[in-house]
Amino acid sequence: MNRPGNQLFDRYFTQARMRDIFSDQGRVQGMLDFEAALARAQAGLGVIPSDAVADIVAACDARLYDFDALAEAIGNAGNSAIPLVKALGQQIAGRNPSAERYVHLGATSQDVMDSGLVLQLRAAVALLEKDLSLLADALAQQAQRHAAVPMSGRTWLQQATPVTLGAKVAGWLGAITRHRQRLNEIKPRLLCVQFGGASGSLAALGEMAFPVAEALARELKLGLPDQPWHTQRDRLVEFASVLGLIAGSLGKLGRDISLLMQTEAGEVFEPAAAGKGGSSTMPHKRNPVGAAVMIAAATRAPGLIATMFSAMPQEHERSLGLWHAEWETLPQLCCLVSGALQQALAVIPDLEVDAVRMLHNLDLSKGLVLAEAVSIALAQRIGRDAAHHLIEQCCRRAVDQNVHLRDVLGAEPQVTAQLSSQALDNLLNPAQYLGQSRRWVKRAVADHQAFNLR
Repeated sequence: MNRPGNQLFDRYFTQARMRDIFSDQGRVQGMLDFEAALARAQAGLGVIPSDAVADIVAACDARLYDFDALAEAIGNAGNSAIPLVKALGQQIAGRNPSAERYVHLGATSQDVMDSGLVLQLRAAVALLEKDLSLLADALAQQAQRHAAVPMSGRTWLQQATPVTLGAKVAGWLGAITRHRQRLNEIKPRLLCVQFGGASGSLAALGEMAFPVAEALARELKLGLPDQPWHTQRDRLVEFASVLGLIAGSLGKLGRDISLLMQTEAGEVFEPAAAGKGGSSTMPHKRNPVGAAVMIAAATRAPGLIATMFSAMPQEHERSLGLWHAEWETLPQLCCLVSGALQQALAVIPDLEVDAVRMLHNLDLSKGLVLAEAVSIALAQRIGRDAAHHLIEQCCRRAVDQNVHLRDVLGAEPQVTAQLSSQALDNLLNPAQYLGQSRRWVKRAVADHQAFNLR
């Protein structure tokens, strides 16, 4: 349940399902799931009476709680678990007064909040994995579709040498595949229960402490770490870092598309839709609104990740303020990345490509983008330095005279003595100078497919 006044930009920057995971109800339910699992684990080991479990579990339903009242109480309590456990006790007492004494036995507030968060993160990771998989599939299809479509490679925002659109998309795909690998690799470290009691020793449960911890982890289907991690936050920070990497790669994708959508380029476009990308005053505008979200997420993520890193040196066995700084930060990161992913999924499958415009733009420099090809071919005959110097002079002449490089080369005896007219035509054909572009596509697609089959 989102609070009124905070929803204006939600649909633009956040996926609805991710927002649900980190809504008030999602947060509260995660903590209640911990309490229900703890009761089941302890009853299974005889730590608490088995007849208390049903009433405890029945009360662990977020719909039973007043979130506004909880929010008010958090201001005095200092965290969300203290008032929630109190309210949970009241709910249980209303059902079975004797069962109330067994709720939250041996746990501390941070156990409830951190384990509840991990349950939320498990759902968030699953959602991210699904969307990343869909995006990777779409990128693989586009990379293969445009594997041989020449376009200008650009370095320092200037035309360099020809590449293919497929190779550019393969670059986006490769990054997404690596992020899918990273997410998969960190799950055993990230998805583990937090259960340490007051100071991490679980002393309140005596000899039953470790059996309860094992049973709790099984109930929640989470890993059991070597020890509680109340003030060891590397797991969460590692996840935040992966989120930042995903955001950065989506920002790169969005940046490339927005630049290719510029009027002066006009090579690639987000799919058109009624009312999408318009202007309040200019009827002709077609703005890259999806790319804007991807770039915005990549811009905002580093600050949030910096907060997570800054919160790592936590004091002793329970932190003051640094732990608190994480509470909204990590959910915000998840929501931002989910929103950027949704925009990418709206753009990539129906990406509009103008291959004719790409060829036109390749010829804007009147052959200069293929000067390297001529220089390399000539170097085989007259040496590298001599060839480079000669073609550099020809390029300057072409610019000064505002003519095509082919005309200058055809009129230069030092060139025509070494390269035939047909050879020059071939060398100045963008389709003949695409290097390993197709191979890069095949390799990126193969890596993607291999991950899918893991």
